[in-house]
Amino acid sequence: MFCYQCEQAAQGTGCTKIGVCGKQPDVAALQDLLLFELKGIGFWANLAREKGAKESAIDLFVVEGLFSTVTNVDFDAANLAEVIKRGAAVREQARQLYEKANGAPYSGNAPEAATFTPAADITGLVAQGEAHGVKSVAIDPDVKSAIDILTYGLKGLAAYADHAKILGYEDETIYAFFHKALAATLDTSLGLMDVVGLSMECGAVNLTCMGLLNKANTDTYGHPVPTPVQLGTKSGKAILVSGHDLRMLEELLKQTEGKGINIYTHGEMLPAHGYPGLKKYSHLVGNYGGAWQDQAKEFPEFPGAIIFNTNCIQRPAESYKDRLFTWGLVQWPDVKHIDGWDFSEVIAKAQECEGFADNPGQEILTGFGHNAVLGVADKVIEAVKAGAIKHFFLIGGCDGAKSGRNYYTEFAEKAPKDTVILTLACGKYRFNKLDFGDIGGIPRLLDVGQCNDAYSAIQIAVALAGAFECGVNDLPLSMILSWYEQKAVVILLTLLHLGIKNIKLGPTLPAFVTPNVLSFLVENFNIAPIATADEDLKAILG
Repeated sequence: MFCYQCEQAAQGTGCTKIGVCGKQPDVAALQDLLLFELKGIGFWANLAREKGAKESAIDLFVVEGLFSTVTNVDFDAANLAEVIKRGAAVREQARQLYEKANGAPYSGNAPEAATFTPAADITGLVAQGEAHGVKSVAIDPDVKSAIDILTYGLKGLAAYADHAKILGYEDETIYAFFHKALAATLDTSLGLMDVVGLSMECGAVNLTCMGLLNKANTDTYGHPVPTPVQLGTKSGKAILVSGHDLRMLEELLKQTEGKGINIYTHGEMLPAHGYPGLKKYSHLVGNYGGAWQDQAKEFPEFPGAIIFNTNCIQRPAESYKDRLFTWGLVQWPDVKHIDGWDFSEVIAKAQECEGFADNPGQEILTGFGHNAVLGVADKVIEAVKAGAIKHFFLIGGCDGAKSGRNYYTEFAEKAPKDTVILTLACGKYRFNKLDFGDIGGIPRLLDVGQCNDAYSAIQIAVALAGAFECGVNDLPLSMILSWYEQKAVVILLTLLHLGIKNIKLGPTLPAFVTPNVLSFLVENFNIAPIATADEDLKAILG
């Protein structure tokens, strides 16, 4: 086993015995084999698209397959083995699609990923996966680093494409890039700058994809509006929803209406409270707990059913495993998985549980998407011109359990009172319960939303740059980002594609970035690791 795709890679280099995330060696090998297979599918699908041929089933399998290999999604070896077997049929479908469009079989030497036969059992599949792991190809380490960055970016991009597809929104250019990029990872003739170029293109495509997902969310549920969210509890039976998928939450809200069951959000579901189409349900009553890594401490105290719909799950404790469910691509061995949109089993489990008593708590604000913020842009611009707002900080990204993340709490606490903090993703839980006050009625802490709502943060920055007739890099705006998994990687690629510089990244730099690739990022974008809150504030503000 070797895996270093997330920030918590063991010893800062890679997990070799068991994943810090809880991933077992057989699961790691099966995910490596699935990725290898997806590259083969991409090889044929890319050739087919060059001939004008495409099939939606192939596109969807690639997106879902990549998302399944993102950190904290699929931990079930048996399920992954079935996905790989289905993938072999999809790869054959892609090959036949190309040959039909081409009018003849492929005349070159197809790479092994495009031709291998998956083993008949899990033991054999695991052995194949071990032979095609992260370290299986001996190439220039800097090229390898760039390919890894591209690959992990594709995984993050797949997550956003999947969310958009669930709401019925697609873009052919996104699917075409998946196939092109996966095929390119098999091309041994590509040099470092070729792969760097593809990584920048991945950032551009992700901007398109985040825009598509933003449109999907807002067309379906309306633009988020500033909304207070209750952190206490309300009397009644309870279901906790963790993840990112809004439609799954909506379907659950519909099916629980009038049944005396209150719905609570967890983690990245918190911003759901800001959407008019979701907040209209009176039994969407609050947010329970904090970021994903605290679930083992918080979930035993939740007296109801719990369901995960995207990549946030960790090894469940026996104390709540029997009332835990997964949905979508999330899988955990021996945890009940819900296929489709019927949540009756979750509802029945909630009705069996004790539920909460009334215990009102603190309220926090969410719902400051770009539409809400730009609605008061004149006040923001006036405050900047008057000197009431001196600087903006975007402090956000993924949270995690590794030490060093208290930096983000300290940075937010020490940011001067004439500064505004934008935040997004689960990194907000490091400080979103603190009272930062306001500046002339503008809250100093603006929760923009989920990680994909980096799109909203970008739109805010672009609008401010337009108002002040300058570039984004010339704004009094600093990005202080935390990363954990592959969606953070693709968002970083998007920021680099936009030419945004001077990003502070932590708590540690990715293990898959070589010194030479890091030097390239420093020289071209002035990316720097976080230091201490005091040192970074002094360097930024002078």
